[in-house]
Amino acid sequence: MSSDGPFKAFRISKADNNVAGQIADVTLDELTPGDVVIEAAYSSVNYKDALAATGGAPIIRKFPRIGGIDVAGTVASSTDARFKAGEQVLVTGYDLGVGSDGGYSAFVRVPADWVVKLPPSLTPFDAMALGTAGFTAALSVIRLEQNGLKPGAGPVVVTGATGGVGSIAVAILSGLGHEVTAITGKDSEHEYLKSLGAKTVLPRSTVEKSARPIEKATWAGAVDPVGGDTLAWLAKTMAYGGSIANSGLTGGVDVHTTVMPFILRGVNLLGIDSVMCPMAPRLEVWRRLASDMKPKALASIAREIPLAGLPGAFTTLASGNARGRFVVNVAR
Repeated sequence: MSSDGPFKAFRISKADNNVAGQIADVTLDELTPGDVVIEAAYSSVNYKDALAATGGAPIIRKFPRIGGIDVAGTVASSTDARFKAGEQVLVTGYDLGVGSDGGYSAFVRVPADWVVKLPPSLTPFDAMALGTAGFTAALSVIRLEQNGLKPGAGPVVVTGATGGVGSIAVAILSGLGHEVTAITGKDSEHEYLKSLGAKTVLPRSTVEKSARPIEKATWAGAVDPVGGDTLAWLAKTMAYGGSIANSGLTGGVDVHTTVMPFILRGVNLLGIDSVMCPMAPRLEVWRRLASDMKPKALASIAREIPLAGLPGAFTTLASGNARGRFVVNVAR
């Protein structure tokens, strides 16, 4: 495909305080500035994308904006010597799809400092089946490892386990040899989670509010993309020296807990930021995702959709009914 003429993109606009998106014809000159032009193959749909495209949160700073916080494809042109035409690359996070035009477009233009060369063992589809969600899951596990988590230390719990971060975290942890407990509110998805490697699947009702500042010490580690009351419960139930890697807020932004788990059990609360993660650890995350952390069941986690399927995917994610990952074929 040539970037000389119009191409398809999913553009998000705001009118009378209503945020909505539609497929539009776009030219390269209309895109926000950048050093590298990528002929996109795939993008993906994250919870942040759903909020941005539906107005569920004030994520997009200026309208109209092409959405999509992830993209993978081939370099079409570059004014930066680090990247050459024909190389396969990916971009996740930074300002993509927020302050700059994003990945829901046949061509994407970005600053060179955002670009990662695609590891040889990943295809563009693989990269977007992982995307920001997979990057976040892997970064969470790496931070847990850095804080002492090892296979055999005890059960590791994953909350929001059927979502993008949760599904991939279950698969990564299981593949590394950890005993994984998955927590989900979807009774119909227990077998799915076990197929990803969860040894135990617990219902969301396991997470209980209580006045007690501390509960039975259970978890050696936790990957939590939920936050809110779930994060408070995790803090109370961590084993001595256990760590919680929190990356999300689907359960709320307020956390009502005490200092007791932290000063009596040495619990660690690790904040996970996938957006502005520096390039050195970013490259290490992608190296791990292409090697020992690559989920064996990646194909079962991902579902391919065309650009026209984005509104339905946004609705599914925003309502909390998603399973795994939506991968967007931007050429369809």
